[in-house]
Amino acid sequence: MRGPLQEPGEKEGQEEGAAAASGCPAGVREAKKGLDADSDSDQETEGARKPGELGKDTLYLRSCRAYSVVPASCFLRQGSAPELSLRHRGLGPQGARALAHALTSNPCIKRLDLRDNGLCGAGAEALAGALSRSCSICDVDLSENRLGAEGAQAICAALAVSPAVQRLQLAGNGLEEQAAQCLAELLLAHTGLKSLDLSYNQLNDQAGETLGPALAENTGLMELNVSWNHVRGLGAIAIARGLEANIFLRVLDISYNGCGDSGASAVGEALKTNNVLEELYMSNNRISAAGALSLGLGLRVNQTLRILAVSRNPMRSEGCSGVLKSVQANPQSALELLDFSDIQVNREFDDLASSVKVILPGLCIKMAARRVEYKKELLAIFTPSE
Repeated sequence: MRGPLQEPGEKEGQEEGAAAASGCPAGVREAKKGLDADSDSDQETEGARKPGELGKDTLYLRSCRAYSVVPASCFLRQGSAPELSLRHRGLGPQGARALAHALTSNPCIKRLDLRDNGLCGAGAEALAGALSRSCSICDVDLSENRLGAEGAQAICAALAVSPAVQRLQLAGNGLEEQAAQCLAELLLAHTGLKSLDLSYNQLNDQAGETLGPALAENTGLMELNVSWNHVRGLGAIAIARGLEANIFLRVLDISYNGCGDSGASAVGEALKTNNVLEELYMSNNRISAAGALSLGLGLRVNQTLRILAVSRNPMRSEGCSGVLKSVQANPQSALELLDFSDIQVNREFDDLASSVKVILPGLCIKMAARRVEYKKELLAIFTPSE
């Protein structure tokens, strides 16, 4: 007899724990036999919880048994909460398969966070099916899962036919040049995608040359993060040209790529015509004083950029002054934050900064180790209150 405080499904969890402790996980055939034996128990608990919740929990437990994995207790406690966070749970490909079956029966989840679970390509393929059928999940984090090109291809193919997902995080997945093609196809096919995070991967120049034209033709993406990759030379130029033609992107982060002076010059050209971009992050990109001056040419006419971060670049005081003089020469500049952190500047630059702030009192200039508080308004894709 079940005690008065015992939750539905708790008996199944205890039996699974005992099986795991014995070191003899049940196979798929045995799991199915055990599930048939428990059907009476499932019917008995049906009146204790909402029908939707019962179906979701029961399906998940059965899937876990079928794939011989331990159920994630936080999923069983999910209820009607809009966010499901299973970070660092070690789900693996089998755990992803079990979860995928249950996701299709839960219309409440809007944000799915599976960061750092060792899903690999096989796990991504299992989740792709669930994502392609979901009408509620709009925010997906699959970072740090070793997806590789195989996993990226599966996810991109699924999202191409699923308009629900608006934010996708694929950071730290070892994505290389081979994955760039499916990512480019996603940018062209999924016009509902608003935010894409590809940071901390291994995307190179060739990947940049593939993504650049897709960015130029994309209609809908508002935030793109390709920081901490290897996009240099022609790849950086291609991304900049994509920015020049794009009319939707508001935030671009290409920090820590080594874009160099050629990349900075291409971005400067893009800023001359782009009238949408609001935030640009180019820290640690090997931009010298010459590259900074080329970048400044775009700042002389741009009227929409609010944030520019060029910290940790070897542009010295000369380059910083060149950027600041370009801003000074543009009375229509919308800049609110200029980040020159970790760049040594001289007294002449300090005097120039003071004079610029007279013209643009709302401009915040960050230099050296001085801390400047600035509140950034994040792009609203998902909020728990929704």
